Amino acid sequence: MSIRPVLETRPARPTLEGAGVRLHRAFGFQDPTELDPFLLFDDFRNERPEDYLKGFPWHPHRGIETITYVLAGTVEHGDSLGNAGRLGAGDVQWMTAGSGILHQEMPLGNAKGQMHGFQLWANLPSRLKMTAPRYQDVKAADIPEVIDDDGTRVRVIVGSFWGRSGPVDGIAADPQYLDVFVPAGVRKTFKIDTYRRAFAYVFEGAGRFSEASRPEGVLLEKEVMGEEVRIRDLSGDRTLVRFGSGEEVTVQAGDQGVRFLLISGAPLEEPVAWHGPIVMNTKAELMQAMADLRNGTFIRPVG
Repeated sequence: MSIRPVLETRPARPTLEGAGVRLHRAFGFQDPTELDPFLLFDDFRNERPEDYLKGFPWHPHRGIETITYVLAGTVEHGDSLGNAGRLGAGDVQWMTAGSGILHQEMPLGNAKGQMHGFQLWANLPSRLKMTAPRYQDVKAADIPEVIDDDGTRVRVIVGSFWGRSGPVDGIAADPQYLDVFVPAGVRKTFKIDTYRRAFAYVFEGAGRFSEASRPEGVLLEKEVMGEEVRIRDLSGDRTLVRFGSGEEVTVQAGDQGVRFLLISGAPLEEPVAWHGPIVMNTKAELMQAMADLRNGTFIRPVG
């Protein structure tokens, strides 16, 4: 078995999105081949309601799939097809935008005002760009969790892992989406199919990926006594880890353990024409989508 090398480790960057939601973006609106088939990953985590309550009002999507995973608080959603609902802590929603949908997502937070969730965008292959929109809403209780003898816990959201399969299926990117906790001091290896692109997103604790023996966070520039220096941030929090090719990912957990999302998918290797929430294969298709928005034909009849 070959361990996947770490190609890059970088911090998620503060970003203002929607109607004024403060979040951290691990990647997105850059090189779409970098983590093909994945296009964007956002961490929306706040403890002040004024940082998220304005939410993400009505906006279009075409040509992609989005997965929303809520850890704390709630998100109310609705769309142009008449669907509406609420995602609570631990719940997941996978939306296939396909030919086009208008929707809104409004974070509400919990009783303490806390809101935490993630959103991932996965590209659709050209043959499915104009497929009919659909939703898969999954409650927390329906997501299997596997606990190993050493205390490692894995929630299997999409794909199969350690003999369990996640409840979300039929996804074009054929992804594996895992929520992983490795206890303090434990070294753990996870298998990933060699044909997949893979990344980890650390959001609690610290860990060192690949063959190193000690935990290590992302290398950051910080001000110390008035001077800019490059130091290791051992929190590991809000850190993207991008892997090269191989069959396994190995992590050594730090003193507080480490919790991260481990996500992989089959690359599409197709051209990308991208404007905001609309992702097509050619500029002509993108221009047609814009025209459809203007003339009221963006939403296609279902059935």
